[in-house]
Amino acid sequence: MERYPRLALAFAWDMALDGAIQREWMASMGRRSAYEQTAHVLCELLIRLRAVGLAPDNQYDLHMTQEDLADAFGISAVHVNRMLQALRRDGLIELKASLALKILDIQGLKDAAGFEPAYLQ
Repeated sequence: MERYPRLALAFAWDMALDGAIQREWMASMGRRSAYEQTAHVLCELLIRLRAVGLAPDNQYDLHMTQEDLADAFGISAVHVNRMLQALRRDGLIELKASLALKILDIQGLKDAAGFEPAYLQ
């Protein structure tokens, strides 16, 4: 740490960010409905993928199955499917069979999720 203080700072920053994300996810599971959790993860992925240039025009490839999302949320894959359908029906997202996700109404999705991106900074 003494030899490479900038590297030490980068590692500390990375650990703090990981901790903030973990706390947000834990709170999300306890406070948010399945609909809100689904909207929240889609918002978080958008912000994180935008930061590295992988979400042009508010769209990105969702490299997760509904089973993966179900495991993360502690609900069934059928319930995840219903939540994605509800988000589509509400005009917030468009999801194609190729798992290409497009956010149609980013503010609406943020509102649905109660998403505040400050924890990602």
